[in-house]
Amino acid sequence: MSVKIYHNPRCSKSRTTLGLIEEKGISPEIVLYLDTPPSADDLRDILAKLGKEPRDILRKKEAKEEGIDGLDGDALIEALAAHPRAMERPIVVNGDRAAIGRPPESVLEIL
Repeated sequence: MSVKIYHNPRCSKSRTTLGLIEEKGISPEIVLYLDTPPSADDLRDILAKLGKEPRDILRKKEAKEEGIDGLDGDALIEALAAHPRAMERPIVVNGDRAAIGRPPESVLEIL
């Protein structure tokens, strides 16, 4: 099983989600996405696995602060790659499935 978590250690939901994964005996690949943001292509792949649109992973307050809240589609994907703090967290990917850890327990169904 190859599990990856797009993680922000300063976020309590992200820390809780990582703890739930580790409690299952899984050592995920931890991507500190603020330091190493996913590319636009990575985001497209993640969105496909989530079954969501770019706006569905947008943190509204941060998007407004970054000046990207009016974008949509590919323009928003490109903007999220450039401004990862506006991306919802954490996101967990396991193979061809993904889940947003809000609430943290929602990732358990893909493990």
